[in-house]
Amino acid sequence: GEYTPGAKVAVEDHAALLDWARNTSTTIYHPTGTCKMGSDSMAVVDARLRVHGIGGLRVADASIMPNIVSGNTNAPTIMIGEKASDMVLEENIAGRTGQAVPEGRPA
Repeated sequence: GEYTPGAKVAVEDHAALLDWARNTSTTIYHPTGTCKMGSDSMAVVDARLRVHGIGGLRVADASIMPNIVSGNTNAPTIMIGEKASDMVLEENIAGRTGQAVPEGRPA
């Protein structure tokens, strides 16, 4: 692949450079923030990491991070997993069902 725009893109043309960047750039790093937490229609998980509308499924990885961390994502992702584990244990000890938020999401 091409790492610079090359001769096909006029480097003086700001719009052309932006277009080139949008169409050719990708990340080789760890994606984060792809599973929004909350109760609105765009949210994937609730505050206890349960997937809306799907019983017994949680998301416990970097996708729930609201912002990209300034360093490596490994330690924060491990912390998310540890917290998710604590949540599952708490719910089992308390006798909760661990079910996802019902369809229609809370108001």
